[in-house]
Amino acid sequence: MVENQSGTFDIGGDLTVKRLGFGAMRITGEDIIGEPDDVENARAVLKRAVELGVDFIDTADSYGPGVSERLIGETLDTERDDLVVATKGGLLRNTEADWLPHGDPDYLRNAQLCSRDRLRMDPLDLYQYHRPDPDTDFEESVHALAEMKDEGLVRHVGLSNVSVEQLDRARDIVDIATVQNQYNVANRDAEAVLEACENYGVGFIPWFPLAAGSLDDVAGIDEVAANHDATPHQIALAWLLRHSDVTLPIPGTASLDHLEQNVAASAIELTAEEYEQLT
Repeated sequence: MVENQSGTFDIGGDLTVKRLGFGAMRITGEDIIGEPDDVENARAVLKRAVELGVDFIDTADSYGPGVSERLIGETLDTERDDLVVATKGGLLRNTEADWLPHGDPDYLRNAQLCSRDRLRMDPLDLYQYHRPDPDTDFEESVHALAEMKDEGLVRHVGLSNVSVEQLDRARDIVDIATVQNQYNVANRDAEAVLEACENYGVGFIPWFPLAAGSLDDVAGIDEVAANHDATPHQIALAWLLRHSDVTLPIPGTASLDHLEQNVAASAIELTAEEYEQLT
């Protein structure tokens, strides 16, 4: 049986999760709007992920919007002690499938309440600010999340799509448990943020961990994949797990086969030479 062998990380110091998680963006409709074409398949993927030892699931209120959170809340026991569910707030959607930053503190407080209801969680394990809003003072948005934590509405606070400077400003206000930025073997623009997370003991959640399938420019990845009788996508996940002890990759999929392949990647051990070749 495929089994999650990714090791563990303590989110916020007290939520122990296996490092290979599941990103629940793809269990929605086209353009991440509306319900998926096959709702029962989406439920099956969520259940299978937990069966395979995935105990960290990441979603957002903007996925659907609301659809991903609702399916998770309806399908899984989100309050079980051995499952951590993270969500995000701070992006609006429309029928054109745009992603519109909205960091108004009152909006974030309202969005958090809606997420709690859809996910059937009290409190939320990890609530992340999805993207800084250029029209809202960053500190005001973070203060809203800090207040939610003080009030016991969320256990831990995270950030997404931030710079090192923004991370430092946020840490002056509240303990930051995780940062979620785009990062993968093909795109390391957020390397400085990852290094800061390592220094602070903050979990780093790389979104697009498989580079959205675009791994052709990664020199040697096909060769390394052949060495392990694996796919390049599996090697990309193995590289992320090897690259830093604070990385928490969350590959997302609506396919049961791809889910099992992703979890199986946690057992791949790259040699020092393979790792250096890819790095």
